[in-house]
Amino acid sequence: MLSRVCSYGISGLDVYPMTIEVDVSRGLPSTVIVGLPDNAVKESKERVRSAIKNSGYVYKPQRITVNLSPADIKKEGPSFDLPIALGLLAATGQCDLSPLDKYLILGELSLDGNLRPVSGCLAVAMACPSKKLKGLILPQENAAEAAIAQTLPVYPFRTLSQVVHFLSSPESFPPLELDARNLLQKRNSYPVDFSDVKGHVSVKRGLEIAAAGAHNCLLIGPPGSGKTMLAKRIPTILPDMTLKEALETTKIHSVMGLVPPRKGLVATRPFRSPHHTASDVALVGGGSLPKPGEVTLSHNGILFLDELPEFNRNVLESLRQPLEDHYVTVSRATKSARFPSKFMLVASMNPCPCGYFTDPKKTCHCSSGQIQRYMSKVSGPLLDRIDIHLEVPALQAVELLSTPAAENSSEIKKRTVAARDRQQKRFGESGIFANAQMSHRQIRTFCPLMDESRALLKSAIEELGLSARAHDKILKLSLTIADLEDAEKILPEHIAEAIQYRSLDRDWWG
Repeated sequence: MLSRVCSYGISGLDVYPMTIEVDVSRGLPSTVIVGLPDNAVKESKERVRSAIKNSGYVYKPQRITVNLSPADIKKEGPSFDLPIALGLLAATGQCDLSPLDKYLILGELSLDGNLRPVSGCLAVAMACPSKKLKGLILPQENAAEAAIAQTLPVYPFRTLSQVVHFLSSPESFPPLELDARNLLQKRNSYPVDFSDVKGHVSVKRGLEIAAAGAHNCLLIGPPGSGKTMLAKRIPTILPDMTLKEALETTKIHSVMGLVPPRKGLVATRPFRSPHHTASDVALVGGGSLPKPGEVTLSHNGILFLDELPEFNRNVLESLRQPLEDHYVTVSRATKSARFPSKFMLVASMNPCPCGYFTDPKKTCHCSSGQIQRYMSKVSGPLLDRIDIHLEVPALQAVELLSTPAAENSSEIKKRTVAARDRQQKRFGESGIFANAQMSHRQIRTFCPLMDESRALLKSAIEELGLSARAHDKILKLSLTIADLEDAEKILPEHIAEAIQYRSLDRDWWG
């Protein structure tokens, strides 16, 4: 007897509809799965056999053929366990056959028949044709993330036997109802705050500008000066994610299996901090079957690269395209994939190999040649794509031991949100949301300079030998500083402050 079950497969961040056909016939006992299954899918026959037996059903020794259609796409993961099991039960007359093609079914089976969570449920739910299907059947742990798509009813279950009972009497199980906006309002609070950071007033000012305009920034300072501590607190002063951004972010994390159980929605901005031994594939994505990397996992959030010069040179160079275009294109012989990568890059580094070149208390024994070679590990084109260079000095004993009332993140956030609001009104429906994303043409439109400001910028370009990209970065920074001060025009003092944040445009180690 033949049965058909509807399901979905995932390729990269894209999903595609699948039909799982199960045929049971007389012959030598065997189970064959066709349709380009990977090892996880091939092994599902053992999980399905044990789950059916331990759930109280009969697994007859017959010839079983499972076809995963379309047959020309590689199938990955254990999410087809449940539809295969239901198709097998329906083909042997132990489950109602008629409703199987009216529901979309996903789920991994344990040997005792319990359902385990699978990845990509939100992406699948967002792609479901609501008019053709009655609902989505999946494990309990995935219910929240699938329900926020609000495309079709979601029916969560814990065991295989519960699903079989539901198919025989669907009215006995109500669908899960969830409001994504309520989840967004109940966003998680951050465990860190800028009030924890002593001193570093000028550095906090630079990070406030970076957050207000979504500018990439680089923190330079000796070990223990607080670079990592400062970087981890940047998400606390960024504007809250919109519902659209939260759904985009949750979809990516769902496909990668990173959504916390029963959480449903990623409501806070991602903060990804890969180790400096990460490969270029781990950072930007890739593989024989392209998968997203860290730059995509940090979409709508922050990618923090600690000890920047310690990263492999080719790994850092692979960041240039996503920083410029806000997406990554991974091309392979059999497939090409495009992943979003709209993130804010925050990096940190020591000023020299030993780390104490700028430390007033500890002596640096590095020669100027050693320092230059260390700094040159980060290429000029990559540094050009970093808007703000911030020097983070070591704190003095007085600052460490004092307990002054530092400004908290919520106060700083009010200013960054006000600046972002000005930018959204400025750019309207142009498709960008922050000054850092302006094109060269938009810079000419939105950054007119007074004669005094133009003369100051010209002098800086001639003396520092700034590139055309560095010139644009200074104008973007100046506009963000003006937005923070609610100024209508870019003033000379805005240009002067922006120039101060380009310290690596000159050989300060010589």
